[in-house]
Amino acid sequence: MKLKPIEIARKLDVGTSALRHYEAWGIVPTPQRGANGYRIYTEEHEAYFKCIRAMYPGFGMALVRKVMPMLQQKKYTEALWEINRVQAELYQKKQQALQALEILKPDQMESFLASRKKQWYTIGEVAKEIDVPATTLRHWEKEGLIAPDRDPESGYRRYHRDDIRRLLIIRTVQSSVYLLETVRGIMEKINQQSLSEVRRITMDSLAYMDVQIEQQLRGAHYLYKLIELLKRNGG
Repeated sequence: MKLKPIEIARKLDVGTSALRHYEAWGIVPTPQRGANGYRIYTEEHEAYFKCIRAMYPGFGMALVRKVMPMLQQKKYTEALWEINRVQAELYQKKQQALQALEILKPDQMESFLASRKKQWYTIGEVAKEIDVPATTLRHWEKEGLIAPDRDPESGYRRYHRDDIRRLLIIRTVQSSVYLLETVRGIMEKINQQSLSEVRRITMDSLAYMDVQIEQQLRGAHYLYKLIELLKRNGG
């Protein structure tokens, strides 16, 4: 089956320029050209384009551009595992948000902090407390979101219990798919003694994740259909 670019563009409700961009990025196979120089697309190209459009909302174009070349290299299993990795990350974000939603209740936050008896904590201890890598804590510091104290003798970072509270809020807002610049603005507005805004953001993020997992599963369905087609056609 031979298809013209305009035919596929109409089916997907995109411009033909978008199809050319996908081709230039190498995320669809290079089409043959007719005697007139026009591109000739096949059912495989159509399946690629449909898959790209279906995956984009849930996974983003960066992942699409990573996965699609894998299919052209017949790395089907690797592509599926890459999708699985991203879905696992979304699940982890959801669990963190649910945990934070509970901790961010005023009484629970006080209980959370009261159970931390030490005055100062190392970067490794804080990373474990809020379940983020130490490199992330350093990045947030570099971005001006947190300013830990320094041990006067060793010069090592040390965090107060109030820092843990602030970092927990930062992690919660960050996991809600906010850019760091947005996180900075939110943190400037939030009073550490009033957590209602953070809880609202967290609940909004949970609702967004519910939509995102549906979008991801739809994208994964189209990816599986594309892989099946490629296998039937010999790769």
